[in-house]
Amino acid sequence: MRHPHLRGAFWLLSGQTTNVSSPVGESCLPDAKWFREFFCAAKAAEKGRCVEIAKNDGPRINEEITSRTCRLIGVDGSQLGLFGVHDALRIAGEQGLDLVEIAPNADPPVCKVLDYSKYKYEQDRKAKVARKNQVKVEIKEMKFRPKIDTGDYETKKGHVMRFLKKGARVKITIMFRGREMAHPEQGRIVLDRLAEDLRPYATVEQAPLMEGRNMHMTVAPIKGVFDEKADVTDGDVEEKKEN
Repeated sequence: MRHPHLRGAFWLLSGQTTNVSSPVGESCLPDAKWFREFFCAAKAAEKGRCVEIAKNDGPRINEEITSRTCRLIGVDGSQLGLFGVHDALRIAGEQGLDLVEIAPNADPPVCKVLDYSKYKYEQDRKAKVARKNQVKVEIKEMKFRPKIDTGDYETKKGHVMRFLKKGARVKITIMFRGREMAHPEQGRIVLDRLAEDLRPYATVEQAPLMEGRNMHMTVAPIKGVFDEKADVTDGDVEEKKEN
C-alpha cells in the first residue's frame, strides 16, 4: 500500500491506531469523511456487492448509515428498541427491505425498516401534489399618467377591476416625464382617487411609493367580494325572468 490514505486505513483496520503518521506529511492524512466512505465500501465488498457513495438528496440507507447504534422502527411502525446498525441491517435484509435513517440528528439516530424505492415514490408523489395545490398569485400592472383625462382613467380603472375579479394583485404605476417630475403630488392624487374608487373591491397592499421616475401602488382583491356580487347579479336575472 503505497498510497498514504490506504495505508492509514490499513492501520485503522488492523487496530494500529497509536501514533499514526503519514510518510509524506500530516497534510496527506485523509479526513473523517474519507474513512466513513472507505468503511462503507469495505462492508459492501465483504457482501460481494457495490455500494453507492452517500447521496446529498435523500436520507442515508443501508451501508451509508455511519452510526454504530440506532433506534429501530419496524416496517409496521412499531418501536423495536435500540439496536446496533449491523443487527438492524440484518433484520431489514431478512425481510428483503432497506434500513433508512429517518432522523439522523437524534441521539441515537432513528432508523426504519421499509421499502426505500416505494418510500421515495410516495415522497415524490406528495411533493408533486403539494406543488400542484400551491396558490399562484398573479401580479398585473396598469400604467397611468399624472395628467390622465377622465375617459382614459375610466378605461384603465375598468381593466384594473377585470384583473381584480380574476384574483390578481394589480401594480398601479404613474409614469412621469420631463417637467412632470417637479409635481409628484399630481401622481399621488391619481392614486388616491383610484384607491377610493376601488375601496369596496380591493385593499391597498403597498402605499404609493416613488421610485425613480415612477410612482407605484399595489392593490389586492378583497376575498369573497366578487363572489357576492356575482350571486346578487344572478338573483336579479332570475327575478327579471320570472316577471
